[in-house]
Amino acid sequence: MQAKILQLIFKHSYRALVRKRETALKKQEELWKEITSLAVNTSFGKAHRFDQIKNLSDFKRLVSIQSYESLEPMIAKMVQGEKDILWPGKIEMFAKSSGTSNAKSKFIPLSKASLSENHYKGGRNILSIFCHEFPDRNIFESKNVSVAGSFSKNEYGKKIGDLSSLLLANLPQWVQLNRLPSISSALMLDWEGKIEIISNEILNEDIGSLSGVPSWNLLLLQKVLKKSGRKTLSEIWPNFQLYMHGGVNFEPYRKAYADLIGNPALVFLETYNASEGFFAIQDRFQEGENGMFLLCNHAVFYEFLPIKSIGNEKAKTLQLNEIDLGENYALIITTKSGLWRYMIGDTIRFVSKDPFRIVLSGRVKYFINVFGEELIEDNANEAIKNTCAMLNCSVDEFSVGPIFPEANGKGGHEWLIEFNVLPQSLEVFVNQLDLELQKTNSDYEAKRSAGLLLQLPVVKILLKGTCYAWLKSKNKLGAQHKVPRLQNHRKVIDELLKIKVFIKK
Repeated sequence: MQAKILQLIFKHSYRALVRKRETALKKQEELWKEITSLAVNTSFGKAHRFDQIKNLSDFKRLVSIQSYESLEPMIAKMVQGEKDILWPGKIEMFAKSSGTSNAKSKFIPLSKASLSENHYKGGRNILSIFCHEFPDRNIFESKNVSVAGSFSKNEYGKKIGDLSSLLLANLPQWVQLNRLPSISSALMLDWEGKIEIISNEILNEDIGSLSGVPSWNLLLLQKVLKKSGRKTLSEIWPNFQLYMHGGVNFEPYRKAYADLIGNPALVFLETYNASEGFFAIQDRFQEGENGMFLLCNHAVFYEFLPIKSIGNEKAKTLQLNEIDLGENYALIITTKSGLWRYMIGDTIRFVSKDPFRIVLSGRVKYFINVFGEELIEDNANEAIKNTCAMLNCSVDEFSVGPIFPEANGKGGHEWLIEFNVLPQSLEVFVNQLDLELQKTNSDYEAKRSAGLLLQLPVVKILLKGTCYAWLKSKNKLGAQHKVPRLQNHRKVIDELLKIKVFIKK
């Protein structure tokens, strides 16, 4: 009875979500006015003359685009318990986020308003979309598995840790009743021990859905399958019908998950959520359709900076009514946690304006432009996906760095790849990958013309588990950590090569 009631509730709530699509521009205008008015008496609001803001132009003129480094001194005060700094009152929780390109941890403030109006609201919208799109399935009749990180309290009593753990610890009771594993297991600090314990807890349960970062969930599911002695997870969990994923590009994992689960009716639902906010949800599931529905009434105000303008202090950001389809933009957000015109570090591309739908195209810092090729993460992911589909192989992890030219030599790109399924011929794989990269990026194609500036990519096959070992060596085991895909330096790939590598001739 409870499962049926919940399904009806979430089916009904979908209607409200649809109405919000139609008023996205109006809601965004209302949001920046509300957020700035609430923070007028904060330290940041006083320093940037929020009381003088009359329109959006004033807001952009008085508040420059911010980075974590520019906000860090004020965040440090908040972590120490000071109030009314970036946001009214005291902030009690901080999501700890450490980018692989920067060893320094970031502490992203999480206000009560941000949790309720953004993160949890986004989570409810996932269920609304699923219940609407798949009315014959009741996701509430089985258990949901979510793999979280961990948190601890600092000397000032502030909770600091992975976003997933902070959200899990504060979930409503009705959600807790329908989820696994136990809170104590889910919040364990030791990731290797956590995977072992969770696999035991869920092995003999009725699991209907799974959520979390693909890399860590894949390890968990592989362990469960091994313990069961079965061929697929569908033999263990016949009601397993939904996997909610986000955080990394899912395409390199899709085939591995499909083979592991063995249920062709399984729904893969993509989300765009981060420590800084919950931004978008996949709402279309027909083959060939892509894009995630942008959440425009979830306590986040958006701006979009053309990637060619990154680094230009006078560059103009765009609003939803000014964007173009197919262009890559750096995402700028203003939130109810005190992130003001904050460059989150992701790049996105719009695939629809009615409603507004986006795809993640990469990271601001994760690209290669050593030789003028301007290769972004989206190009690399697309090339890998197409190459694997053509050659019937699959990739788990990869990282790419430059090959710097020596005297009388040419530069190029070195790819380190962990395969789930190896290609029959590495030579054929390399050539096809090169062709796919040329198809997705005209600058790369030009630099590869006749091999004048760029040589053929060099591909080295990493032993399974190498990327995991690298993360462990950096103390970065956890749901939010991943090996960077692209970089303009060799630091990461050189470190990977020192762990374990073989080259398949």
